[in-house]
Amino acid sequence: MKPVEKIPSSLINMLLVEALVKKGILKKEKAGELKYEIKKSGKTPEEVILGKGIVPEDVLFDLKSEVFKIPAKEMPAKEIPLKVLELVPEEAARYYKIIPLAQEDNILEVGMVYPEDLKAQEALKFLARQGNLSPKVFLISFFTFDSLLKQYRTLREEVKRALGELEIELKKEKIEAEPSKVSEFERLVEEAPISKVVAVILRHAVEGRASDIHIEPVKKSLRVRFRVDGVLHSSILLPLKVLPAVVARVKILSGLRLDETRIPQDGRFTTVIGNKEIDFRVSTFPTALGEKAAIRVLDPSKGLMTPEGLGLLGRDLEVLNAAIKKPYGLILATGPTGCGKTTTLYTILNLLNQEGVNIVTLEDPVEYFIEGINQSQVKPEIGYSFAAGLRQVVRQDPDIIMVGEIRDEETASLAIHAALTGHIVLSTLHTNNAIGVIPRLIDMKVSPFLLPPTLSVAMAQRLVRVLCPECKKKAKPLKEIENLILGEIDSLPEATKKNVKIPRPLYIFESKGCKKCNNQGFKGRTALFEILEMTKELEKIILTEPSEAKISEEAKRQKMITMKQMGILKVFQGITTIEEVLRVAEEK
Repeated sequence: MKPVEKIPSSLINMLLVEALVKKGILKKEKAGELKYEIKKSGKTPEEVILGKGIVPEDVLFDLKSEVFKIPAKEMPAKEIPLKVLELVPEEAARYYKIIPLAQEDNILEVGMVYPEDLKAQEALKFLARQGNLSPKVFLISFFTFDSLLKQYRTLREEVKRALGELEIELKKEKIEAEPSKVSEFERLVEEAPISKVVAVILRHAVEGRASDIHIEPVKKSLRVRFRVDGVLHSSILLPLKVLPAVVARVKILSGLRLDETRIPQDGRFTTVIGNKEIDFRVSTFPTALGEKAAIRVLDPSKGLMTPEGLGLLGRDLEVLNAAIKKPYGLILATGPTGCGKTTTLYTILNLLNQEGVNIVTLEDPVEYFIEGINQSQVKPEIGYSFAAGLRQVVRQDPDIIMVGEIRDEETASLAIHAALTGHIVLSTLHTNNAIGVIPRLIDMKVSPFLLPPTLSVAMAQRLVRVLCPECKKKAKPLKEIENLILGEIDSLPEATKKNVKIPRPLYIFESKGCKKCNNQGFKGRTALFEILEMTKELEKIILTEPSEAKISEEAKRQKMITMKQMGILKVFQGITTIEEVLRVAEEK
């Protein structure tokens, strides 16, 4: 086959149109109009010709094959072997419209929709050089390309085939379960199919809405589990012998040391999946059976939400909006690990992120990158702790400061003083509920008299799973559940209670699962909040008797809704189940 790269790009549009004229398919007077439209639209000649229905697709590509002297190729009778498919990454295949078809010795048969495209030619040359291959190009149609592209997308089949080939590779090379040389690790994990196995695990996690991936050794296998809506589910079981290679591949992606398996390591990497840039935060951990990798999936589009999207409503939303409009003050989010505190703080930061303010954050680690905000990751191992960082941050002329977590007395004192000197300070704390924030800060040696002028809002939160909207149905609760619900409704503040309509007979919602929610019955999560604001009455309590009992009385006077009460309201609305609410929001 002679190369087509010498054909000037300005002639490419004319060649196909002129060929249509020669074949008597297109009249000469229409040819000029067609050339002008191709040039004006910026589309390829094929797209315009097919869009106008001048000829069917198969006729057009036979004609193109004749014009460019490139043999055409129909859909292969068999599936393309995984080893061949991996020679051209999916992203490159999709962008350049290139598909590897078959390999024999060092000859790689390649299907191209646009063999005349110089960029596609250069990409093919680069990929061929990497594999020391000689490409043999065939012309393929849009239909053939789209059909073959789907072969990249079958997760289970890809993993199964990849593992089959990996078994052969391991037997052939006689690689030990724990290779000792770093170079041997690198060679193994960079070669297919390990890279493919890791790629499809990541893609499956993103497409399945997973927040975390656990790649962990168990007694006889390597287990891959995904955390979806807060619950871990087993997804794939791999042979235990591939553990070092899979973990090493993850380490290479995240820039971690391959030769260090005795201590935990942390890293991160970013890649594009489904046209979205996704961040992955990696943590490795040595276990008795080998290294485990935990990967947090960070989708920026999900990390930045609105307060309403988080689940904030009514009085809680009003209190928070008032707090962030103040020129200074401490806003604390509290709750256990994984309850969404960081997402809440990011949501507030996004609301405050304006051209006229300087926002600086100290995080461990930085989860989502937000344009316009100065984000810094602390490194305690070199002395750059939250406390040390906070001392430097106040010299950066900040208007708003976010501290990832108040962990010790020093950080607590610095955060309080930053709020006292005219800054908005956001941070997190570990307490069971909102009324426990003040006693906790006092335990951390914060002087009670400093809290009223600095603390604006203390909010606690938990996450509950949301019922799948496709398969949820009304259900009659058990008598015990009905009594519990009515009791909580009765204890609501009067202003809230009067807006609650109790159906008669009483019903709630439940779900058994469907295809849309992978038979889980739930799809997504929402937060339950309770928000305590600083008032003159609360100030008196802090200065005289700052016990949880007294603060709880003030919370009721403020008409604060507890997390459990908010959960009951969401049960009535068909958002979640009573079991979910009781699981996360039992009274402490």
